[in-house]
Amino acid sequence: MSLRNPPDRWGAVSQTLHWGVVLLILGIATIGLLMGDMRPSPAKVQAYALHKSLGLTLLALAVLRLCWRLAAGAPAPVAGTPRWQARVAAATHWMLYGLLFAIPLSGWTFNSAAGFPLQWFGLFNLPPLVGRDAALRAAAGDLHVRLFWTLVGVALLHAAAALHHHLIRRDATLVRMLPRAWSSSRGRPPSPLQD
Repeated sequence: MSLRNPPDRWGAVSQTLHWGVVLLILGIATIGLLMGDMRPSPAKVQAYALHKSLGLTLLALAVLRLCWRLAAGAPAPVAGTPRWQARVAAATHWMLYGLLFAIPLSGWTFNSAAGFPLQWFGLFNLPPLVGRDAALRAAAGDLHVRLFWTLVGVALLHAAAALHHHLIRRDATLVRMLPRAWSSSRGRPPSPLQD
C-alpha cells in the first residue's frame, strides 16, 4: 500500500489519519454529551479533563492531517463523477478541516475564559488563549456547541454521500478510503458498466 496518495485512491497515511480522527471524534463527542449531566464529583472532573485532552489531541491531528493533505495531495475524483459533485465534495472536505480546527480552539477559548487550567493528559500545562472573561466564556461555550452540531451535520452528509456512491452509483468513492485488502474485487459492488 502506498503511503502517499496515488491518483486513484487515498494512501495509507491519509486513511489512518481519516479513520483515527473519526474514532477520536466519536469518543470526544460521547464524553462531551455525557459529562454535562454528571453530578459534581471527581468522576465529572476526570471526564472534563479527558474531554479536553482528547480535544487537544484532535487539534494536533488536524494540523498533521492538513499538512499531510497539502504535501500528499488528493486523488482525482472517481471517473464519471459530475463536476458539481466533485466541487461539493471538495468544499465539504475543507469545511470538515475547518471544523476540526475551530471546535478544539473554541473549547480552549472557553476553558481559558473560564480561568480553568488546561493540561494534556496530566503531562503538561498549556497556556490560556485569552484572559478570564465571563462574556467570552459564554460566547465561546455556545460557539463550541454550535460548531459540534455543525460537524455532526456535515459528517452525516459526508457519510451519506459516500454510501450513495457505494450502494447506488456503485463506484469506488468509498472503497478508496479503505485498505486495499478490504476493497478487493470480491468486496466491491459491481460497476454499472458490468451489468
